[in-house]
Amino acid sequence: MKQAYIYLRDRQVGILRETDNGYSFQYKKEYLVQPDAEPISLTLPLQEETYHDKVLFPFFDGLIPEGWLLDIAERNWKINNRDRMSLLLACCRDCIGAISVIEIKEEE
Repeated sequence: MKQAYIYLRDRQVGILRETDNGYSFQYKKEYLVQPDAEPISLTLPLQEETYHDKVLFPFFDGLIPEGWLLDIAERNWKINNRDRMSLLLACCRDCIGAISVIEIKEEE
């Protein structure tokens, strides 16, 4: 199972997971109770319930680079372009914008 902490600016807001059944995203309860909590996307509004989907959520898929930058990432890290979660983990730790995707290592 691949997992990542999702940050909005400098605040950890939730966890994204890839399992055998697909993908899930859940906001942290500690984040949801903050008066200034805001959703990471209009397609993922604030809620306590976990989001589930068979494919990577379009918001996260849209963070993955395209074109020549994707080609470089695929070659350097030897990642198949169909392995969207691995590309997200490799390329989006410090992506443009307010969102960061930080891989959760197995020992954590």
